[in-house]
Amino acid sequence: QVQLVESGGGVVQTGGSLRLSCAASGRTFITHAMGWFRQAPGKEREFVAAINWNGGYTSYADSVKGRFTISRDNPKNTVYLQMNTLKPEDTALYYCAADPRLREIPGTGPSAYEYWGQGTQVTVSS
Repeated sequence: QVQLVESGGGVVQTGGSLRLSCAASGRTFITHAMGWFRQAPGKEREFVAAINWNGGYTSYADSVKGRFTISRDNPKNTVYLQMNTLKPEDTALYYCAADPRLREIPGTGPSAYEYWGQGTQVTVSS
């Protein structure tokens, strides 16, 4: 069982930056692929970024490529999402997710992930 707790959300102006953190419980965190997803009101949950177990592979949605960076610190059981040059369309509830299967290439769909956090709100004002 893995528990995930996100933090770092808030309100920021267009062009600003935020860093989200996701703290995971459990001794097997190091084997988990991790992902960030987001969901805006009235929209489906969408993929943002993912990272494999050792940080050697990352992937991003086209809409955030070049602006967001996912990283992980396995000794701290934490995954991060650095978000720069934020836009109003980035406004959403951001979720952290964990896939306990040892994968070199993490999935990009919600069904690939077994554990989810409660989410942290990001609001970008224009």
